[in-house]
Amino acid sequence: MKQRLRRHIVLIGMMGAGKTAIGTELARRLHVPFTDSDAEIESAAAMTISEIFARDGEAFFRNREAEVIARILDGTNGVISTGGGAWLQARNREAIRARGMSVWLNCDLNTLWHRVRMRSTRPLLQTADPKGTLQRLMAERYPVYARADLDFPARPGTVEDTTLRLIGAIRDADPTMIEEPT
Repeated sequence: MKQRLRRHIVLIGMMGAGKTAIGTELARRLHVPFTDSDAEIESAAAMTISEIFARDGEAFFRNREAEVIARILDGTNGVISTGGGAWLQARNREAIRARGMSVWLNCDLNTLWHRVRMRSTRPLLQTADPKGTLQRLMAERYPVYARADLDFPARPGTVEDTTLRLIGAIRDADPTMIEEPT
């Protein structure tokens, strides 16, 4: 039984919100492609995001990120996971609005901190006070994330349960988004 999407579903939110895990499961359940924009950037650059940040800086990275997101949005409708800062760029918000439904995976500080605290792959958290940095980033980003088409509370739970809740929330927000098979 195959389902199709009328537009892309684009997951936004903080690092550790579950964009990749939930996005992968959502795409599997909907029988559509899943693309992680950060993985696409790393593949194109043959470098990790941390290495890109260190070598070329954040502005360079954000330009490459916008190019990659635009390319993905031009492809077959599917589920897209974006990096935590992608939605902050007006050009990305405009491109996503034109081709997809933006879904904010909204997580609280303790959940995010539990998920990211032991990871050295988060360049923005390489500070003397990473939890404080995470809290500051949340304060800066959440008002912009709130502009998403759907604010989805990504509370702790299994990936499967969260994905099923998300499918229901997407259908409630836009009953035409997920087309049933004919």
